[in-house]
Amino acid sequence: MLFDKLQLDPKAKKTKTGQYKTGEDVLSALAHKSDIVQDILDFRQYQKLKSTYVDALPTLINPNTGLIHTSYNQAVAATGRLSSTNPNLQNIPIRTEKGREVRKAFIPREEENIILSADYSQIELRIMAELSQDEHMLEAFALGQDIHRATAAKVYGVDIDQVTADQRRNAKAVNFGIIYGQSAFGLSQSLGIPRKEAADIIEQYFNQYKGIKQYMSKVVETAKENGYVETILKRRRYLRDINSANMTVRGFAERNAINAPIQGSAADMIKVAMINIQKDIEDQGLKGKMIMQVHDELVFDIPEKELDAFKNIILHRMPTAIPMRVPIVVEIGIGKNWLEAH
Repeated sequence: MLFDKLQLDPKAKKTKTGQYKTGEDVLSALAHKSDIVQDILDFRQYQKLKSTYVDALPTLINPNTGLIHTSYNQAVAATGRLSSTNPNLQNIPIRTEKGREVRKAFIPREEENIILSADYSQIELRIMAELSQDEHMLEAFALGQDIHRATAAKVYGVDIDQVTADQRRNAKAVNFGIIYGQSAFGLSQSLGIPRKEAADIIEQYFNQYKGIKQYMSKVVETAKENGYVETILKRRRYLRDINSANMTVRGFAERNAINAPIQGSAADMIKVAMINIQKDIEDQGLKGKMIMQVHDELVFDIPEKELDAFKNIILHRMPTAIPMRVPIVVEIGIGKNWLEAH
């Protein structure tokens, strides 16, 4: 229907079995050509939400407690982050409007309780600034500027208040892409811009943030010498392919070398914070509980009257888990369900 009858893409690719490829990336690129394509994408999204969450989560309620209990794994993710299984509470959707609705189902265990969500703001970029000690990035965070707007101003050579929405969007993609060792090709794909333009943006980025460029080169060099990289707390990640003769395999290890100390330090940080927060909850005899960890976010189920006590603990423990020069910002939200709180 899409390719033979509607002729939406004369150069449509096929699978080995001769079927047309209809993956999300293929259909997303064609969505502007026909409403039916967007309808298919929407239908798939609803189907996935229904099967993965709406149908599955109620079956995982523990009959004895009436609650859902996930299992957290300490030693599965290579970065050192906790992972979550049965059910995986770390992949409850947040990006799409309909997906976010699933979060409304997560409510406190008692009528008089509320959900409190505490989130590290842009923690990986702050750790990048700390590890690289790049003066421009440290300055932007110290001044409390919107980091993506500040980056756009530097990259495009304009005043911070002259930055357009598109320039900020591009700068945000570069900020996060750099952490994962993204290439000009990768950036051009994610932003839908020509590769030459993406390469120019990255070049300008490194001209402005020389400390980050130096950090990336140094960390790859150290990894090649030692065979591992370290987080701020000296936890190691070994990279056995860092000196591989195969360029693709080596490139993958090099990207991990850049990313692992950043992601790993963020993982260490929230774990230290969790240990300290739990100790304070016990020492103060509070009834509220820390119930979920979702990457850079901690979720609590607390009696409303304990709100101030929990805020004080969180705003003391989360920013100070690992002492840093860069200011660490924690955002707190509350609500009658997880969606309201986040």
